[in-house]
Amino acid sequence: MKQDNTIKHELTNFIDDSLIMKEIAKAENPAPSLVREVLNKGMERNGLTPFEAAVLLKNTDKDLDEAIFETAMSIKEAIYGNRLVLFAPLYITNECGNQCEYCGFAVKNRELKRRTLTSEEIHKEVAVLEDQGHKRLLLVYGEHPKHNADWIAQTVRDVYSVTSGKSGEIRRVNINCAPLDVEGFKKIHEVGIGTYQCFQETYHRPTYEKLHTGGKKTDFLWRLHAMHRAMEAGIDDVGIGALFGLYDSTFEVLALLHHSRQLERDHGVGPHTISFPRLEPALGSDIAFNPPHPTSGHEFKKIVAILRIAVPYTGLILTTRENADFRRELIEVGVSQLSAGSRTYPGAYSDPEYDRPDVQQFCIGDSRSLDEIILSIAGDHGYVPSWCTACYRMGRTGEHFMELAKNGFIQEFCLPNGLLTFKEYLEDYASDETKVAGNALIQREVEAYDDPKRKKILLDRLKRMEAGERDLYI
Repeated sequence: MKQDNTIKHELTNFIDDSLIMKEIAKAENPAPSLVREVLNKGMERNGLTPFEAAVLLKNTDKDLDEAIFETAMSIKEAIYGNRLVLFAPLYITNECGNQCEYCGFAVKNRELKRRTLTSEEIHKEVAVLEDQGHKRLLLVYGEHPKHNADWIAQTVRDVYSVTSGKSGEIRRVNINCAPLDVEGFKKIHEVGIGTYQCFQETYHRPTYEKLHTGGKKTDFLWRLHAMHRAMEAGIDDVGIGALFGLYDSTFEVLALLHHSRQLERDHGVGPHTISFPRLEPALGSDIAFNPPHPTSGHEFKKIVAILRIAVPYTGLILTTRENADFRRELIEVGVSQLSAGSRTYPGAYSDPEYDRPDVQQFCIGDSRSLDEIILSIAGDHGYVPSWCTACYRMGRTGEHFMELAKNGFIQEFCLPNGLLTFKEYLEDYASDETKVAGNALIQREVEAYDDPKRKKILLDRLKRMEAGERDLYI
């Protein structure tokens, strides 16, 4: 039964540093038999405890690391198949009153050119993204005192109001903004946002307080309880995350899992998504160029794989901070959502002089266009790009979504709906090369579909799309 989301919560620190440190210490030098035992449990797709995740993180046996990757791949394939959800970030403002020592938007960074998009500029940016084929956006905001919930809500309305070309419209707006109070979250919920996303950055409070030295973000507990307030306001889907490189990566993974479990205890469902960006160079930040706790590629791949095993039904989001080749590896071991064609400053998509470090938040590693990424993942690797928003429009969110997901719902509905959104992209936006490769992939997927009833429905809708209909889903 869904719990009462109107319950108020005291701002207590539910991230118990001493408990996490004990879990890490207990997991040091795990016996191979214990690692295999944890992996066997993971294959049941019921998740892992934080301690069990620590056992996998602390494993140093290379063969068992490969077993971790294989387990994660098996779980991902069983739950998500070969479907990948695509989105693009849209930066609304880089004005910020916080002093985060690792971020290019830090208030003391005088080298950064500040900009907040007007309503007209938002319309222009959205039209460019729609003309590329995007249907899902993540709106990103710096935290500035003059930008309140009413203003954020209006920017969401602006985005949803834009239509361009034959099928250009944004069907899902997610939000990454500073924590609000419950009334503020209600305002952005009322305008139809999807997931509310906010990263704790680091869950280690002493490190957090050292790196956040000005602005509202100095309040660790206010940020930690942001998801509770969002869910109290009626937002079903929330996304948590940590910025890897600021503190010990094992601690951060376990803290993410404890955060997830706390949300389950208090609201009946954990986060809809988890993000795990690595610290990248940023204008005006020495720390960004020299991470205090650098995370190697192998360590990072293990983090992604172990999160997939630990929270099998939670979306794992990968940004364009990583390069194209490494993103391909991470997709295999657990990533289910991928940013594509990203630009990380206000006005970037309509900027003819793109790739200017004086305005962006951080350096990106994968600068390919949306079409280039789609050609790669679909044509070369057989993944189905998806912009599906059917669940949100049918009310299948939050706890209801998780219940359905655990019963095989994702494969039953999400794959055919993903194919339909992919077909829409191919019809209206794809290059000739991508269209050929994409239609070949759709044909293979339809031929392999083993539900005769749904296969018939899918074929009918694909034909209707070729005849000009749009926005069809099951």
